[in-house]
Amino acid sequence: MKELELKYGCNPNQVPAKIFVNDGRDLPIEVLNGRPGYINFMDAFNGWQLVKELKAATKLPAAASFKHVSPAGAAVGIELDDTLKKIYFVDPTAELSPLACAYARARGADRMSSFGDFIALSDACDLATAKLIKPEVSDGIIAPGYEPEALELLKGKKKGAYNVIKIDPDYRPQPIEHKDVFGISFEQGRNELPIEGKLLENIVTANKNLPEQAAIDLLIALITLKYTQSNSVCYAKGGQAIGIGAGQQSRIHCTRLAGSKADNWLLRQSPKVLGLEFVDGISRADRDNSIDLYIGEDYMDVLAEGAWQKVFKTKPEVFTTEEKKAWLAQAGDVALGSDAFFPFSDNIERAARSGVKYVAQPGGSKRDQDVIDACDKLGMVMAFTGIRLFHH
Repeated sequence: MKELELKYGCNPNQVPAKIFVNDGRDLPIEVLNGRPGYINFMDAFNGWQLVKELKAATKLPAAASFKHVSPAGAAVGIELDDTLKKIYFVDPTAELSPLACAYARARGADRMSSFGDFIALSDACDLATAKLIKPEVSDGIIAPGYEPEALELLKGKKKGAYNVIKIDPDYRPQPIEHKDVFGISFEQGRNELPIEGKLLENIVTANKNLPEQAAIDLLIALITLKYTQSNSVCYAKGGQAIGIGAGQQSRIHCTRLAGSKADNWLLRQSPKVLGLEFVDGISRADRDNSIDLYIGEDYMDVLAEGAWQKVFKTKPEVFTTEEKKAWLAQAGDVALGSDAFFPFSDNIERAARSGVKYVAQPGGSKRDQDVIDACDKLGMVMAFTGIRLFHH
């Protein structure tokens, strides 16, 4: 198939719309179910590149959850402990493949942002992974293949309209890419620089102890940033992104946004959140929204209005600011990647509040020494990669 006509582009008024390969080759995809749209394919192709690179860098199955051409989550297939299973709402008795673990992590890190996502998998979708996908609100999935039972399960989502795309894993795009803006064509070489361990060798801080897991987490952060709308910062821990700050004009706002998401990820593991009891029949979205609201600053207003009765069986105790600070104080061994240099040390100081100990960034700022000094003061390990990862 040389081209595929789409219903419309980014918005319903943007017609005609289609996808095709510029060099005249057949499209490297097969739509197995549904009718993916313009934005679906944008998310699918960016997500596929991300998970393919994650697997190449870590040798582990990888998954990503994409929304509006930026990842909401990305992870590799490391086994889940009981706490993560609980906050990701995974049946503790379920048998999870490594790919299913990767998907659970990618989807679970920021469940609110992943609502209505497009999923990308590095490996053929197995039944264990499809069972986790089945109850989630999602627009579609891209993978290099599907086990027969997994495909049948996925085809049943959204009353049979769930988008399922199979991509040729051997497809290689041309080295030059193009984009049109305002009728003007832009041309550039594809960003094919591999993200690999040697990028972390130039450690510029006094502390040079970079454990293997921290190195994996830094690679996950950097590869995630390669496919995140810039400016962007990514916090990672335990084989997954736990906070992504995308598309901000200021680097410190990226760091704050991603840090707040990383904080929420840790707060969801607190006894107060794990002990919440929900009313029967509550939807996953309402449950996720309620948890986010419970963690947030304005939950006292909800308690006063009595709205808790709609979602909780019993009135939850207030999660006080002091209690949250005490729980977050245990944060540690978090990795942080940045798609461009940190211009000021305030980024490092904010990152430390979310448990960051390992940092990878390009370097090259006039204030590099200020940033290094801040890391040294906090005992962090920081590598200068020498590469920028802007993505627009």
